[in-house]
Amino acid sequence: MSCVRFELKGAVALVTLDRPPLNALSRALTAELATAIEQAAAAEVRAVILTGSPHFAAGADISEFKAAMDGGGEDALANRLSEVVRSLEMLSKPVIAAIHGYALGGGLELALGCDFRFLADDAKVGQPEIKLGLIPGAGGTVRLTRLVGPARAKDLIYTGRFVDAAEALAIGLADRVVPGGDLDTVAMEYAGVLAEGATVAMGAARRSINEGFGLPVSEALALETAGFDRSFGTDDARQGVAAFLEKRQPGFSGR
Repeated sequence: MSCVRFELKGAVALVTLDRPPLNALSRALTAELATAIEQAAAAEVRAVILTGSPHFAAGADISEFKAAMDGGGEDALANRLSEVVRSLEMLSKPVIAAIHGYALGGGLELALGCDFRFLADDAKVGQPEIKLGLIPGAGGTVRLTRLVGPARAKDLIYTGRFVDAAEALAIGLADRVVPGGDLDTVAMEYAGVLAEGATVAMGAARRSINEGFGLPVSEALALETAGFDRSFGTDDARQGVAAFLEKRQPGFSGR
């Protein structure tokens, strides 16, 4: 039975986690998600929404942790999930996490690999691994710190507490909070706007922002320059310049 659904809605890829009741991140789900992200890399996809209902993802499948511990080996799930989040982060197009219900542990780490986190007003997020005697293993200590700062990241990780949508918005962990019944529509509308933009340039900006953060200024600027050069030769750049000079709206093709 499939744990992940991939749908193409125009130029927007809708990737839906579908392992009821909580979308626990098993090895099987993680493998299917990796395949869906590969599909989302196709040229016809110009924006991506990652979601799940009634919950985004309530963390790793703990039964698989126990099996790994009983077997005396390391847990491969966290390593594989870390690779999947990284592949999500490296997509050359904008990605929105539309979060219903819980996004906990590995579920929040998935959302942190996206550009934007849109939360339903009853959503709860957190990194509760400490309650298992563990720490986040798929980028939580790194990406959460970059997003909310060291002190807040330490608070969330040390306590393992859940954060409601209002607090998530206040600390910068959420970008938008909307009524749960409106979340899918709002995410799709925004993704549609992004999908009409200059996709190659957005991808270059995404890489420059994600990879340049924390680098020495000279290295970060080199990334930006490479991205500018990459976008300069595109059809969209030609279209954008022509539209500006002709005083009209550009019609970007994503190429």
